[in-house]
Amino acid sequence: MPPGEAEAARARLLELAPAGFEEVEHEDGLELVAYVDRSGEASFRATFPAATSTAVAEGWEDRWRDFHHPVRAGGLWIGPPWEAPPPGAAAVIVDPGRAFGTGAHPTTRACIELLARSERGSVLDAGCGSGVVAVAAARLGHAPVFAADRDETAVEVARETARRNAVEVEIRRADILVDELPQVDLVVANIELAVVEALLARRLAGRAITSGYLAHESPRAPGWERDDRLELDGWAADALRIL
Repeated sequence: MPPGEAEAARARLLELAPAGFEEVEHEDGLELVAYVDRSGEASFRATFPAATSTAVAEGWEDRWRDFHHPVRAGGLWIGPPWEAPPPGAAAVIVDPGRAFGTGAHPTTRACIELLARSERGSVLDAGCGSGVVAVAAARLGHAPVFAADRDETAVEVARETARRNAVEVEIRRADILVDELPQVDLVVANIELAVVEALLARRLAGRAITSGYLAHESPRAPGWERDDRLELDGWAADALRIL
């Protein structure tokens, strides 16, 4: 599939395969591969009519773990719980199984890099998914840190991520475009472009870090100006501030 369609497909795929899936890059796009039994195949075909299936050998249930490796972003080591961080490393441990956000995606890494460059203060991770960005913010010295997502599973996973990393993050279930949210110094939103633009219009903070869109795209954000921009693997993240 084209890169621009990948984010929505990942979100749908996580609902069908919460244990995880593979991403295989090709010259003309991205292939997403999930491992399910026969009872799950019908659900996949209903959601992805063009999907193909292939029989796999025993042990497919754990094969997805082979594709989740540690990454570095903002001076942090970010990896799954079955990998050991190097001695003395500032680490963020995140289980990739149930909610989007392992730290490996370019948009997530770019947000964390910009967080590391930002003045320390209060942070809201809007649309937090697994909570990896919120936990990274806390690990980098931002405080207090808040996180919100309208998906109950994401909220549960984000709370587990915070507990696993022993950091203070206040996490709540909320629609970030409608519900009351805490006023903070910096809001981070790694979500689709239209939602980024709507969120910026709410002016929840004087500064923002946004991502979830391709390098040739930029949020239309009247009243905001860009302070910094980071592009990774065809994706972009911006640091913005209110004029």
